[in-house]
Amino acid sequence: MLRGLTTVNLFADDVPAAVAWYSDVLGVAPYFSREVAGRPAYVEFRIGDYQHELGLLDRRFAPPGWAAGVVGSMTYWCVDDVEGAFARLLSMGATEHQKPTEHGPGFVTASVTDPFGNVLGVMVNVHYLSVLEQRS
Repeated sequence: MLRGLTTVNLFADDVPAAVAWYSDVLGVAPYFSREVAGRPAYVEFRIGDYQHELGLLDRRFAPPGWAAGVVGSMTYWCVDDVEGAFARLLSMGATEHQKPTEHGPGFVTASVTDPFGNVLGVMVNVHYLSVLEQRS
């Protein structure tokens, strides 16, 4: 039933500020943008080994009942160095959500809250690396 990750959407009250922050974090510019009433309403990046989509959506278009602040599911993005990624995100204005934590050999997670109230998880995951290796 679930075939793979397609898009992760994060919400922001100030989409241009979120685009600038995530462009710095990711080291790439967005590839897609849609405006509503002359303002960016949705901006999307393609990132990672499989070119997954990370979307920034104006909070005014959030589903009904979606609360501001830390809510929803947790998404982790594979990184080579959790400690380094965590430190870089904190240096860029994110705040600690969960410090780097080992969950067994080959599984380390950490998460931050971005300046727009979204939780961003980073992870070393041996299963991800195994799948990536098999595709080579």
